[in-house]
Amino acid sequence: MKITYITDFDILNPTERNSHHPKAVGHRGRCFYAAKSLVDEQTTVQYLCPLSRKSALISKLKWRFYRYILQQRYIAWAEPSVSQNYAAQIKQRLSNVKSDVVMAPEINLLAYLECDRPLVLWTDTPYAGLFDGYTDFSHLCRETINHLTTMDRLTLHKCQLVIFPSKWAADIAIKNYQVDPAKVEVVPFGANIECDRTLADIQSLVNARSQQTCKLLFIGVDWVRKGGTIALNVAKQLQENGLDVELIIVGCQPPENEYPLPDFVKPLGFINKSTPAGLAKFNSLIAESHFLIVPSQAETYGNVFCEANSFGVPCLATNAGGIATIIRDGINGKTFSPDANPQEYCTYIEDIFSHYSTYKSLALSAFHEYQTRFDWSAAGQSVRNLLSNIV
Repeated sequence: MKITYITDFDILNPTERNSHHPKAVGHRGRCFYAAKSLVDEQTTVQYLCPLSRKSALISKLKWRFYRYILQQRYIAWAEPSVSQNYAAQIKQRLSNVKSDVVMAPEINLLAYLECDRPLVLWTDTPYAGLFDGYTDFSHLCRETINHLTTMDRLTLHKCQLVIFPSKWAADIAIKNYQVDPAKVEVVPFGANIECDRTLADIQSLVNARSQQTCKLLFIGVDWVRKGGTIALNVAKQLQENGLDVELIIVGCQPPENEYPLPDFVKPLGFINKSTPAGLAKFNSLIAESHFLIVPSQAETYGNVFCEANSFGVPCLATNAGGIATIIRDGINGKTFSPDANPQEYCTYIEDIFSHYSTYKSLALSAFHEYQTRFDWSAAGQSVRNLLSNIV
């Protein structure tokens, strides 16, 4: 089976794939691992990328009008002309490519594409799933909302197969756009990280973790959406309760109103995983942590939870969005209500940490979840099986 995989960016360029742009940090790396997971002895992937983006003067004028006159957010790339231009580029390049199926990780790439091969979407959520909670999709003007929902509808209905990583996203597609449930599948994404760790490796990592100081790790580029203040307050409350704690913050800096920070809170900012030193630092921080704590107020999925599990690190998060597909209470961590108070997290952490044999069992269980559900090879096998049914 031959798969043509479409991205608007250069998926084979590590520099572009791991740029500092917030979208690139997770999304582009995920696209790379997803496409790579599809390759086996019978399956090849050919990349159709990058695409040039059409810009128009009218879009710049609209952006200024909505921002400065109506105080609303306008998204230029949601204009139909942009996706139509993408479709024209893709159609022209597909004419020189032989493949059995055409796949894309973004809805706008397929919305206006006319193709003689089966179309497959493998993405995190319809755009409708981003309207609540994501800064870039808040306070949208009606024109942009209409453009995004139109692209959702066009792509979801023309694709022969639609794959999401969570039941939450699948439900949005089915309920909001009346998509045939028979062509909607849920296949969890894997961890955006290279992992050859064995159970023995994880046992060594877990045994090396301190039984006196509870190390919490917060990772996120968006302090507010990722629940940074909640994570900080949990650490402060644990310290007040008498548990020695350390909170490492990666990906962003706390806002000024959170300063001065206690000595046990260490903000490290953005770590570039595309460099050997950055990757080694990132991996070391996860491996040494007892818990990953990311109490997101909105989250389409959360690959970072899968990455933590690959090191035998349980996760503490909310049950917002697609997180509930990843974290199973008592198996690889625990989820809380988005409005849970810090003490609820503390009670759970203190109970697990004070019974360290229970913590060790939870950590090993988290690694088992990675091996069975969040290894990209497992995701790739599931998707290849689904593709074989439509080719």
